[in-house]
Amino acid sequence: MGQFSTPPSLARDILEHAATLLAPEEPVHFLDPAIGTGAFYSALLSTFPRQQVAEALGFEIDSHYSQPASLIWQNSGLILNHTDFTHEEPSRRFNLVICNPPYVRHHHIQPSDKEWLLNRSFKASGMKLSGLAGLYCHFLALSHVWMTADGIAGWLIPSEFMDVNYGREVKRYLLQRVTLLHIHRFDPHDKQFADALVSSCIVWFRNVPPPPDHNVTFSFGGTLAAPEISRLIPARALVHETKWTRFPVSEIRSRKTISIISDFFRITRGLATGDNRFFILDEEFIAKLNLPADTFRPILPSPRYLAEDEILADKNGNPLVGRRLFLLDTHLRDEEIKNRFPTLWTYLEEGKNRGVHKGYICSHRSPWYVQENRPAAPIICTYLGRGDAKSGRPFRFILNNSRATVANVYLAMYPTPLLLRYMARDPDLISRIWQVLNKITPEQLLEEGRVYGGGLYKLEPKELANVDASAIAELLPGFEQGVALKQPDIFGEGELAA
Repeated sequence: MGQFSTPPSLARDILEHAATLLAPEEPVHFLDPAIGTGAFYSALLSTFPRQQVAEALGFEIDSHYSQPASLIWQNSGLILNHTDFTHEEPSRRFNLVICNPPYVRHHHIQPSDKEWLLNRSFKASGMKLSGLAGLYCHFLALSHVWMTADGIAGWLIPSEFMDVNYGREVKRYLLQRVTLLHIHRFDPHDKQFADALVSSCIVWFRNVPPPPDHNVTFSFGGTLAAPEISRLIPARALVHETKWTRFPVSEIRSRKTISIISDFFRITRGLATGDNRFFILDEEFIAKLNLPADTFRPILPSPRYLAEDEILADKNGNPLVGRRLFLLDTHLRDEEIKNRFPTLWTYLEEGKNRGVHKGYICSHRSPWYVQENRPAAPIICTYLGRGDAKSGRPFRFILNNSRATVANVYLAMYPTPLLLRYMARDPDLISRIWQVLNKITPEQLLEEGRVYGGGLYKLEPKELANVDASAIAELLPGFEQGVALKQPDIFGEGELAA
């Protein structure tokens, strides 16, 4: 149900910080919408004098936590409701809301529940949340109507909302509806939750509209009380910045126009086969089953099997790599395959017996075994990596001289028509561009990407597209920023969305 228990030491740090945001001796009306066994309530009692705690209310839907919590805190003054907070209506208001909400991704929320939550969240906070928003976003939104004017809230939540599209409404709320005070992001290498692959942060705000020329404290690493780095960022700069996790390490970006990678490359994720074990085969297996070679094309193995960053090819365009793999890729219809290639027909029937055709991706294709249109890309980029890799680089740019396509463990980079015209005049240009790409610092790439717990970094197509590419522009004689116009989609209508 998305519970990740708050470490007691962190709970104490959070409540000690909360004490600095409330007026001295102000009566505390405490609310925890997802109280678990009461880590924050325990920290509240050890931080504030008992006589200052006027009331405390907690909600917990899971009896595995609420039942022991009832025993632990009986006669302590805590009112514990064994109910679902998202279904409750506020009967009174609270001036201190502290919560580590459940982390349930959107695809684990039933469609009917999701629609209901979206409507409830909008009515409570004005947030028009995306259907991709996790449950924690709805907890934050729904708590708004439980807060007093000028009340304080501290939310221990995943830091991904600061970078992803579904987080835009959360950020708009934090900048317009309330006064965002402080965001402390924990070092992703020092995971707060050993059982969650997520980078966490604590978000503080006051329930009043923001004043003019407001500044927000961003801190990183260390503890909330003693961060490794801290910086004030003007709220007006946050309005235009899509990547809040850049702060406080990086400076505010200039809004001047510069060349970015999307000026020169169309970027998309590699193809999703629907079942790699069934569709991606090695040469020996293809030969063993006597499958027709014409229905396969080469595909590169995963990055861990590529020792070099340049893929050479044989005379047929097949990659010269240690692990040679081929993708089953045919647009022939069933009857034609049955008549022309009986061995392939038998193999496809075996796939149906295994239920491959019933998988989500295959079931949305016609025929079910057809693959996406992903031609070989001259440059590919790994999109997942760790900062502690041997090279010190979480992402690799690979020059692909072969006709091999790639699966969705890579980003495929296709030259725009503008760049193709330059390449036609200078055949070695793509190699020099590849060298320039590998000189982009990890910090530049990570400014656009995102990070998860344990130091796992991720770079989506739109994020790579937004990386500074001034060095590429310098390789192009006569190039001027802005001359690259939008060009037709080389993949065909709908392929990029897929």
